[in-house]
Amino acid sequence: MIQPIVKILVALSGGVDSAAAAALLVQQGHHVVAAYMKNWVNDEGIPGECPWEQDVEDALSVCRVLGIELRVIDLIDRYRERVVHYLLEGYRQGSTPNPDVLCNREMKFGVLLDYALEQGFEAIATGHYARRSDTADSGSYILRGADTNKDQSYFLALMHPHQIARAIFPVGHLTKPQVRTLAEQFHLPNAHKKDSQGICFIGKVKMSDFLRHYIPDNPGEIVDTAGRHLGHHQGLHLFTMGQRKGHHIASPREGVAYVVVGKDLLHNRLILGYEGDPGLYAGHATVGSIANIRHSLPERILAQPRYRAPAVPATCRHLGADKVELSFDTPIRALAPGQVCAFYSAEQPERLLGGGFFEQIH
Repeated sequence: MIQPIVKILVALSGGVDSAAAAALLVQQGHHVVAAYMKNWVNDEGIPGECPWEQDVEDALSVCRVLGIELRVIDLIDRYRERVVHYLLEGYRQGSTPNPDVLCNREMKFGVLLDYALEQGFEAIATGHYARRSDTADSGSYILRGADTNKDQSYFLALMHPHQIARAIFPVGHLTKPQVRTLAEQFHLPNAHKKDSQGICFIGKVKMSDFLRHYIPDNPGEIVDTAGRHLGHHQGLHLFTMGQRKGHHIASPREGVAYVVVGKDLLHNRLILGYEGDPGLYAGHATVGSIANIRHSLPERILAQPRYRAPAVPATCRHLGADKVELSFDTPIRALAPGQVCAFYSAEQPERLLGGGFFEQIH
């Protein structure tokens, strides 16, 4: 149990995880206020659902049961500035951004934390499946969530130390089934609400539809690894490394599909190959704009290149204050510039050390 805190602001999304987090804090006797972050309203005709109104209603129903205040905070302009702009610019430049990771650092533990401190709160609580640990010598750090299937520490890899020190993860020690059971025990109205899908705070919108609304198509040629013409694409930004579908090119090999193995940005060409092609796997990568690191990364770390991907052993060589070169013990599939790499301790695999952005793939 965390130490008593006078005031905690809970980021309440309308989902069961943040609702259970708020319920636990109320049960522990803290002064709890909930905040719904209104980050996006789909008023531009992008195909898909933006269920923010329903989410607010669900959040309000939770607050009524718990007897706490709900504040709906309009952060639309800040979200466009800090997350949407980053997302679109990344795709325009041919990289693969991760808005969910940036949303945590820039919005929940950025803008919302600033608001909380200005309002006299001492911490921000969320429904992340992660844990915080405090030490006398090295301060606060993040651990993986107890539920290995739901662990979300990867999404917190870019947080700064001062943000971690103000973060509380009340459900991080629980599994998802335990959270739903807890929500039932607290009589929360969203105990059985399905988990949200889609881009962080935007809703059920296909990434391709979202991108096409802001980035014009830029048709180009599709080729194989030998440079032979296969067809045409509508824009390199609509494809990611390792993608098997969506290119609409049938493979001449029966039962073996083409996958995206590269992008030729100079000539605007999409390169297709097969699962075993060397271009699909990388043994080395440069990671920059590193955040969260209190001390220099050790020579041996565990590197997690994507959410749900395993953290793999790697050797770390420092190239500067915020840049390292990683050499993976085993080549990793489908790495792309712009993706976030999370670093974990090789000696304490549950401990998050920080993270950064893939800049170059070798």
